[in-house]
Amino acid sequence: MKADAMRLTVALLLLGVTPALAADWGHYGNARFGYGVDVPPGFVAQGEADNGDGQVFLTPTATLTVYGGHIVMGDFEAEVRRREAADADSGWGLTYRSSSPQNASYSGKKGARILYARLVALCKGTEFAAFELNYSRIDIGKFDALINRLVRSLRGSGNGLDCG
Repeated sequence: MKADAMRLTVALLLLGVTPALAADWGHYGNARFGYGVDVPPGFVAQGEADNGDGQVFLTPTATLTVYGGHIVMGDFEAEVRRREAADADSGWGLTYRSSSPQNASYSGKKGARILYARLVALCKGTEFAAFELNYSRIDIGKFDALINRLVRSLRGSGNGLDCG
């Protein structure tokens, strides 16, 4: 009887914890490129890309795009410059850039939108993982706090399927 009461108590406690866990951060892992990133509460997964390189997560006011890729021309830093240039050509006024041989971040503004991008080198510099967070300038305080965790959590696992 005492053991049954203990199991019932534990079950009830776990039921009470479930809503709190649902509001916690999730995690997305990508097998193809061997990387992972934490996903903030409220972002809804839209399904793995057909080519297996990543996934898009949405809220009503923000888009988190997570993906990996091969570095085809040059090295990691050249890939970062190429992506920065592509975003600038798309109308993003880049306001922040930080880069090293292993990771890079940049951000910009376009109208009332903010873009924050983070890339990390994978597979001895032949591949990369990235996230792009696109959100309203109105939400800058809320999303700035999330970016720190996103940046810290984007990491390679070292065992991507495409890493030869």
